Amino acid sequence: MSPIEIMLMSDPKVAAVPVRECGEPLVDVRHDGALLVDTRAQDTDDAFARLREGVLARLLHAQGLLPGGLRLLFVEGYRPPWLQRSYFEEYEGHLRALHPTWDAERLHAAASRYVSPPRIAPHSEGSAVDLTLADADGRELDLGTRMNADPEESEGACYTDADNITPGARRNREILGTALRNEGLVNYPTEWWHWSYGDRYWALATGAPHALYGAMELSRP
Repeated sequence: MSPIEIMLMSDPKVAAVPVRECGEPLVDVRHDGALLVDTRAQDTDDAFARLREGVLARLLHAQGLLPGGLRLLFVEGYRPPWLQRSYFEEYEGHLRALHPTWDAERLHAAASRYVSPPRIAPHSEGSAVDLTLADADGRELDLGTRMNADPEESEGACYTDADNITPGARRNREILGTALRNEGLVNYPTEWWHWSYGDRYWALATGAPHALYGAMELSRP
């Protein structure tokens, strides 16, 4: 899939999707130990380990669909809105330094390839998860790039359908994607690790009439 064919989070059609908050709570994915949880994105409030209850249930079902010996490796779920804003502004500033002639609209769209615009960010709704695959011993598998590699660093290999990755990494992305799609999650095509359910991007991608989850604000630590 080329960048031209990808619907970015900054597309006005995403923000236009109505939200009907269903009221599901955020739950801690570490509660019963069913998921492997990586701590690279851990924050002082442990917000990273929270997801909407229904999203977690779908992840657990998806894990059961994986080939023997493989497990999901959870890295980050909920992200407070203040932190999402910080990440977006930081990356937008990075792009501004690289491309000083770009106007504000182009910078905003380009930044949304890698960090969702704060006002529609699925992570701040508890509806999105960054994850990968691990073997039975908890060792992370090769999916072509490190998680959270940006398009500049990875030369576009962070795009889910990138062709500049090894056949083994491609197979691992297909295994991950098959299990998650079977449980109704959708991928953000610029980030092979980012999957969501119930958010506005999900609604637009699946034809749902509205999103199920809106942003949740937790106190800043």
